Amino acid sequence: MMLFTEVRGLPVVPSAAGAEPFGTVASLDVDVSSGGVSRVRLRGRRLRRETALAWEAVETIGPGTVRVRSGARPEPAPDGHDLLGHRVLTEAGTSHGTVLDVAFDPATGRLLAVFTTRGEVSPVRLTGLGDHALVVRTA
Repeated sequence: MMLFTEVRGLPVVPSAAGAEPFGTVASLDVDVSSGGVSRVRLRGRRLRRETALAWEAVETIGPGTVRVRSGARPEPAPDGHDLLGHRVLTEAGTSHGTVLDVAFDPATGRLLAVFTTRGEVSPVRLTGLGDHALVVRTA
């Protein structure tokens, strides 16, 4: 198990020997329908735009680095939402706090738990993620 906050800021390095790092992890994108991480968002070493790698390009995470398959190339980051700090609402519109962190399996990218200011939310309760909030099914 690993937390999103543990991954932020880690260098992203191709597995090819001597390859230059792509940058550092800015955030992880989540696909709520599959309940897993879909992309790794990167901040470049210089003042470049944010880029992203598909989760499938990740070989390993840790210790202290994210290794990606040789040949993987970051692409311009599509629109997305950083789950950390996002407001959480139930389908009925009741506030369930703010996302503090997310636990996931670093081998598969599968979400294990979403930790909010009002308690833990199971990933099976996630129904949507938008500009305004993360929406969850009522328990």
